[in-house]
Amino acid sequence: MAASHLTISTPRGKIVQTPSGKAQLIWNPGFGQAYTHRFGNVQIFIDNGVLKGMEPYTPLRTSMMIKSAQLGSVIGSGTIRYLAPYAKAQYYGGRTPGTSSTGGLRGRLWFSRWKTERGESFKRSVKAYARSQQHG
Repeated sequence: MAASHLTISTPRGKIVQTPSGKAQLIWNPGFGQAYTHRFGNVQIFIDNGVLKGMEPYTPLRTSMMIKSAQLGSVIGSGTIRYLAPYAKAQYYGGRTPGTSSTGGLRGRLWFSRWKTERGESFKRSVKAYARSQQHG
């Protein structure tokens, strides 16, 4: 008795079981390009959001630190990179937040503090954006 015909479909492609019982994988030829574009848009959204979100927490004397991140980061790569040679020293050993002349949120560990204070809200906005890209 021959095996029944079975098909499992996903956006990436499908698996078809033939009457002989063999399985065949059929890739969706448009999946790679369409989804890479969507995933890329989400990464761009994340990178821009992280840079913008950290800005009020980043030490500010001349704005060089903020500009070094804007210039050093390739938006969409998933990596934020500071070009300022003193960035690491400022991040780990800079002033305690609120003690500098600019006061407020600015100070060391700016990404960690931003993530702790705003991370859940940011995750929700990323999820909403990603959902909008599924249908776009």
